[in-house]
Amino acid sequence: MSNLLKKFKANDYVLLFSAGASVGTLFLWAASYIFPEGEIVQGRRVFENIPKVLQYIFYVLSAASIFISGYLFSLRVKNWNRGKAEKRNTTIGARLSSLFDGLLMKTVLRFRAAGLMHSLIYVGFLGLFAGTITLEIHHLMPPSFKFLQGTTYMVYSFTLELATIAYLFGLFWALARRVVGTEYRIQTKTTIDDYLTLSLLIFIGISGVTTEAGRIAVENFPEYEKWSFIGYFVASTFEISNPVDFHRVSWVLHVVSFFVFLIAMPLSKLRHIITSPINMFMSPKDRPKGAMRDIGNLMEAEDIDSVGAEIIDHFTWKQLMDLDACTVCGRCTSVCPANQTGKSLDPREIILKVGQVMSESGDPAVTTTISTPKVLKVNSDNVFERITSEELWACTSCKACDEICPVNIEILDKILDMRRHLALMASDFPSELGKAYVAMENSSNPWGASQNDRLNWTKDLDFEVPVIDESNYEEYDYLYWVGCAGAFDDRNAPVTKAVATLLNRANVSFAVLGPKEVCTGDSARRTGNEFVFQQLAIQNIENMNNLKVDKIITQCPHCFNTIANEYPQLGGNYQVIHHSQLLTELVQSGRIEVGTSDKPYKITYHDSCYLGRHNDIYTAPREIVGSIGGIEIREMKRQGTQSFCCGAGGGRMWMEESVGKKVNIERSQEAIDTGADEVAVACPFCYIMMDDGVKELGYGDNVKVRDVSLILLDNLKKD
Repeated sequence: MSNLLKKFKANDYVLLFSAGASVGTLFLWAASYIFPEGEIVQGRRVFENIPKVLQYIFYVLSAASIFISGYLFSLRVKNWNRGKAEKRNTTIGARLSSLFDGLLMKTVLRFRAAGLMHSLIYVGFLGLFAGTITLEIHHLMPPSFKFLQGTTYMVYSFTLELATIAYLFGLFWALARRVVGTEYRIQTKTTIDDYLTLSLLIFIGISGVTTEAGRIAVENFPEYEKWSFIGYFVASTFEISNPVDFHRVSWVLHVVSFFVFLIAMPLSKLRHIITSPINMFMSPKDRPKGAMRDIGNLMEAEDIDSVGAEIIDHFTWKQLMDLDACTVCGRCTSVCPANQTGKSLDPREIILKVGQVMSESGDPAVTTTISTPKVLKVNSDNVFERITSEELWACTSCKACDEICPVNIEILDKILDMRRHLALMASDFPSELGKAYVAMENSSNPWGASQNDRLNWTKDLDFEVPVIDESNYEEYDYLYWVGCAGAFDDRNAPVTKAVATLLNRANVSFAVLGPKEVCTGDSARRTGNEFVFQQLAIQNIENMNNLKVDKIITQCPHCFNTIANEYPQLGGNYQVIHHSQLLTELVQSGRIEVGTSDKPYKITYHDSCYLGRHNDIYTAPREIVGSIGGIEIREMKRQGTQSFCCGAGGGRMWMEESVGKKVNIERSQEAIDTGADEVAVACPFCYIMMDDGVKELGYGDNVKVRDVSLILLDNLKKD
């Protein structure tokens, strides 16, 4: 038996469950004959006015619909089995927490209007479903145990009417948003599938009301049914000439519409009712939030057939599960900096396109959405039949799409895995990116600068910056990871000096690697070149491990994320702190004494994507600026988890931006609109992009862009 169970796959269990539920439904039919209905006092009979033959048909079709729905779901789950294995070791507590966040709609409620609308539909549907189950339990009870009578029944009826109001109000609200709404996301993403879905759900609700009205009319308007106030109102307001036939027809239509709902679920976006909670339960993972998926050490691999994702089988089972969990809401697209500035990338469409390829290349093929145009049918399991390289290269890897997704779909992982294929297997990448690859391979940094110039920033300092080596590594508490921008970029070299000066002032024991420090490989990895990334990463890890490095300070969030979250995949485990975090600690402990600005001025802070959404560090840079007297902080319209990217992440720093509006211009304008005198940053890439953007908009003389360390250094307490 155990050997048999081991051979079972997830889709087999879904099929077994649906078969069990179907048989269970037939059992309920049989169980209903065990006890007579008996006398009902101030209550209702489940099948009042419904002929026996229709009751028989009801149970048979219920069982059949449940099995068909389960079978169709099993075909979808069968597609998930096509994916690669992916270990997602985590605690059951983390999984349950993620699940309950979904069930309680915490993510959706971040959006007030949409959250309330979905909550009404969700709570109303659950209430009505629970009411139906409760009625069936009551129906199966012996006469002496029947509980839906008298006051209990009236409370039950009243509660169901409230659920009906919530359900229908939410649905009509949803319909109105799509018909007359002004939200761009909805206007551009509404399809016939949406209207069919809403129409079906509305019909289920309305037919339920008319069925209730017909039943009350057949029972000649008993006084206690006034608690079923919607049905009572409809029955008493509209003249029903033949209540018996009206009730039976309404009942049949209501039941049939629910059967259609059951079968339509796996065939339409309604499937998210089932797949989204499952996806949220499975979404917690043991790798850090900011880490790309580990594909093993390519330097030690003996035989590599492929890297990245080209066909459906190259994705992991969780990545494929994501595709069926999508609610098609389009929120990911509405926050995508590439899409919002006129690029071809549309995160929602990425999910739908890969989902279509998975569905239509399955054995057997299954539907994607009812509205998928026939002209867009795919002929193979190759995702690049539907996705262009231009879409993928437009991504800044800002993670805004993942952050806003209400059902925890990991969109960025899929984009980056497809980039891996484009870069390494297809050699399909922008030409300017190729120059960065060559520079990283030949010069160990994307600037193409000489490693001997790594310490040029130290020349004008009035103190010595020690270089760590085998003879002195035990003397220092921290390794200060300068980063390529901090060493070679003219705008960021002063930041490096400022950080070093502040550390020295606070008597922090630190040293640098100097010429032995090479690029962390972040840009190479985010653009799919895993080979270059691992070459650089392994070199750094071996060097730091030989020097017994433990604690690292970084000023670049990209370096921070790579060393802290991704180097452990290759054997590099360190305690990494961003300079804004350490400086905040030093200020709060009094080791750095902050003064008051010479003159009051206004600052707005731009959140780095790799500091914020990738690593959940939002407060530290703000606390540095906020500790200075005389400074007013003005937040941009989009900030924190909803911050807008500067446009440099995901290797975009090294690529030309020739389509649409520049991302940094969009963000810089938003900073300027706050009326701030200065834009604070905590990332060298953000520094470059925001400074360029402010100057290009013609505000270079009026609005400064500076790192938080420079601002802090200028506002220390006077001795």
